[in-house]
Amino acid sequence: MLAGGLGTPGSVSRNPSTRRLESRRPSDGGIALSRIRIAVDAHAIGRRQTGNEVYVRSLIQRYPRLAPEMDFIGYICSEEAREWAPASFELAKVAGNPFVRLGYDLSAKLRRDRPDVVHVQYTAPLACPAPIVVTIHDVSYLDHPQYLPYTRAKQLQITVRRTVRRAAKIITVSEFSRQRIAAAYGLDPAEIVVTPNASQDHFRLMNRESAMRKVREKLGIDRPYLLNVGDLHPRKNQIGMVRAFRELLAAHPELPHLLVMAGKHTWFAPRVIEEVRRCGLQERVVFTRFVDDEFLPTLYNAADLFVFPSFYEGFGLPAIEAMACGRPVVCSGATALPEVVDGAALLFDPASTGEQMRAMRDVLIDRELSQRMEKKSLQRSKFFDWRETAQRTLDVYQEVAGERRQTRKVREKELVVR
Repeated sequence: MLAGGLGTPGSVSRNPSTRRLESRRPSDGGIALSRIRIAVDAHAIGRRQTGNEVYVRSLIQRYPRLAPEMDFIGYICSEEAREWAPASFELAKVAGNPFVRLGYDLSAKLRRDRPDVVHVQYTAPLACPAPIVVTIHDVSYLDHPQYLPYTRAKQLQITVRRTVRRAAKIITVSEFSRQRIAAAYGLDPAEIVVTPNASQDHFRLMNRESAMRKVREKLGIDRPYLLNVGDLHPRKNQIGMVRAFRELLAAHPELPHLLVMAGKHTWFAPRVIEEVRRCGLQERVVFTRFVDDEFLPTLYNAADLFVFPSFYEGFGLPAIEAMACGRPVVCSGATALPEVVDGAALLFDPASTGEQMRAMRDVLIDRELSQRMEKKSLQRSKFFDWRETAQRTLDVYQEVAGERRQTRKVREKELVVR
C-alpha cells in the first residue's frame, strides 16, 4: 500500500502558514485575520444521491464540533437538507437544475457570501471567487463511459477536467482512485489527499431476530436472503449477480434464500428486471427500491450474506456498511474493493458467473466460514471513521485557506511598499 492509502492513512502537511487561523490581531501591527469561512456544496442532501449524499452529510454533521473556530455555509436544493444540517450552519438555497446551479446561481451566491474555501464534489461552478477543494470519488466516466448515458459521461469529462485545472486541492476516497485520477489528469499522486469513506454510526450489529422481524413487517420478506445495496446500474453488475444466483439455486435447490436488491431504479432498471424474468426468478428476487438510511442497517442485519459484484467502484461504501452490521461479505475483486475490504471478504472476478456463485455458496453452506467472516467484517469496519475523515478534510481547508491568506498578506505588503 502506498503511503496515504487505506492501509496507512496519509495526512495533510502542517506548516506555519497552515496553522489554525482564528480571529486575532497580530502583535506586529498587521491586519487582523477574520474567522475562516468555508462554503460546502451540499445540494446532494435530501435528493437520494446515495454515496454523494452520505459523503457530504457525514462531513458537515461533524464539522462544528471539530472546528468551532470556522464558519460554515451550506448550499442546498432540498428543504429536507435542513433536517440534516447542524444548527450552526448557515444555509442557502440553490437551484436543483445543475445547469442553472453551476452556470450562475451558485457563482452568484458565492460572490455574495465571500468564503475562503469552496468544497464541491466533482464539478465547481463556472465562476468561483474562492479556492476550490474538489472531491472526486472515481473516474468511471473516463475509464468506462459506457456505464453512463452518453451526455452524462461527456458532461463529466468536460466539467471535472475544468474543475481539476482550477482546484487548489483534490480529495479522493481510496488509493485506487488517487492513482486513477493522477493518471487521468497528469498529476502527481502525492498532491491528491485520500480521506476514506466510513459507515455512519447507526450502522452497527443488532439483534438478528429483531431485525428479521422488522424486515418481515415492513417489506413482507419472510425467508432468508442475500442482500445487494446500490442503484440499479451497469457498473454495479446486478445482471451478473442475478445469473450467479440462478446458478446457485440450480446447484443447491434446497437453499430457501431470496435475493434482495435495495436501490434506486435508474434508466438501467428495466434491463435488470428483464434478466430476472429471463432467468425465471420472479418469485426469488425482491426489488425494494430506495431504502432510507434509518431502515437500511436493519436490512443489512437481517441478511445471511451481502453480495457486491461491481465492475467498478471508487470505494464501495455498502461493503463497509454491511461489515459494520456484522454481515459476511462476498464482493468483486476489481478496482478499489480489494483495498477497502482488505482480506475481510471473499473476492471473485466480477466477469465470472461461476466464481461469484461459488463465493455465495461457500458462505451459505459453511457456517464456520460464515462466522469467521462475520468477525473479520466487524474488525475491518472499525478501521473507517467519519470523524477522522472529517478532521482530515478540515485540515485540507486549513491548508488551502492558509495559503490564500499568506498570498493576500504578500500582496498587501507589496502595495504598501509601492
